[in-house]
Amino acid sequence: MTIPDDFKHAFEFVQNKIHKTAKSKGWWDDPCNDGELIALMHSELSEALEALRDGNPPDDKIPEFSGLEAELADVIIRIMDMAAARKLDVAGAILAKTKFNTGRKHKHGGKAF
Repeated sequence: MTIPDDFKHAFEFVQNKIHKTAKSKGWWDDPCNDGELIALMHSELSEALEALRDGNPPDDKIPEFSGLEAELADVIIRIMDMAAARKLDVAGAILAKTKFNTGRKHKHGGKAF
């Protein structure tokens, strides 16, 4: 699998824009600890599950997308926001992990899920 060279640059551009928006909307006025940030990611995943449980209707804020699509986007937005705030190289880790996964055994050697 070849990932375009500009992936990391584009990812970091978007994550910095997301973080700048979050800061401008007051989400970083008070210090956030890493546990709270991760809990917010969990809450978005729970909302994605609820969208599926409800039949995955159009999202109420961006109805051109399903609830699942919108909530998964929110998870990624939360991850990108934290990555920018904490200066984490998530884009680089995605590239490294993707490369690593290409060499793994089928189902990582027999895991059930």
